[in-house]
Amino acid sequence: MRATGEAPGADEVRGLDVPGMHAREPEHWASEALGAVLDRVALSHVEVGARFPLFADPGTGRWTTTGRGSWTGGFWAGLLWLRARHTGDERDRAAATECTARLAPWAEADTATRGLILWYGTALADRDPGADALKARAARACLRDFDPELRLVPWGAALGGPRLLARADGVPGLVPLLATENATAADAHLRTHLDLCVHGPGGPRPAWQWDTASWQQCEDPPPDWARGRAWLLLAVADALLAAESPAATQLVHEALELLLPHPDEPLVPPAHAGLGDGPLDTSAAAITAVALAKLALLRDSRSAWYAERARDVLHRLVSAHLVDGRLLDGCYDAGSGTAVRHQLVWGDFFLALGLAALTGLVDLTAV
Repeated sequence: MRATGEAPGADEVRGLDVPGMHAREPEHWASEALGAVLDRVALSHVEVGARFPLFADPGTGRWTTTGRGSWTGGFWAGLLWLRARHTGDERDRAAATECTARLAPWAEADTATRGLILWYGTALADRDPGADALKARAARACLRDFDPELRLVPWGAALGGPRLLARADGVPGLVPLLATENATAADAHLRTHLDLCVHGPGGPRPAWQWDTASWQQCEDPPPDWARGRAWLLLAVADALLAAESPAATQLVHEALELLLPHPDEPLVPPAHAGLGDGPLDTSAAAITAVALAKLALLRDSRSAWYAERARDVLHRLVSAHLVDGRLLDGCYDAGSGTAVRHQLVWGDFFLALGLAALTGLVDLTAV
């Protein structure tokens, strides 16, 4: 199926209830698209079995999988939890519970992507003692790995490469996960990454490496990496939405201004702006849509614009890139040419999460 339909007006958003917007039932496109994505999750669950999906061929739909989940395993668990919430079926809940339990080896792994794995893999688990215990265990382990001199949890060596990195994708998820144990450490982790990745010398860079006495710019990923910007915007939205967070100060507000998409920017960005006719990245767009939907909950003067832009991005993804419940045109790694127009498990997750918020299935303050 390819979902179609005209974009709704800005007053037709339910779940993104902001001042000046009359909450009504959304058009059927959002509910239908969410159902299609979550029906596809059920089919994918049969296909991958006890493995974790990573990316799928745009033509055949066949998944490339991993045994332990890599940095994306939490998004697969999150999709299963979204399906369980959508259907209310105990079998779907059991599948989500079983998948989340298989994330346990990552709790003590040396990687900042534990935020992506163990926050998004547990945050949607309703009244699940195992998921709650795993989240708490992971938060304690991440706090133990917090480096007080560098003021962050290092990127880590579990996925290979240098350990003492600060990367944009090591921020989302990890900040709220750390905050469940120690708000000061969580704020320091966020501030350090914003200081480097957004306000760093020489301009924004998504990755930095510690070299003896100072941080040095990394060439990969490059500065125009769309997903890096989206990850940081999501982290900033989370910080601003956590009203009690002391990080919600001038630094975070300044970062927000630099990370927000300009109204004239395309709804679905290129994976790297400097690649000309290179691939798009629908996963970056889906992450951005969720970040904007969270910002809409701040109830400030731009809430209506945040909500409208989030809805427009979601509608574009559904109308132009969703085929048979599969979000295509995601870019895993443009530099190496890996899966550059594919279905990506985290792209599906953030699309489903955004649609779930739009239709009222999920409260974004809890995710």
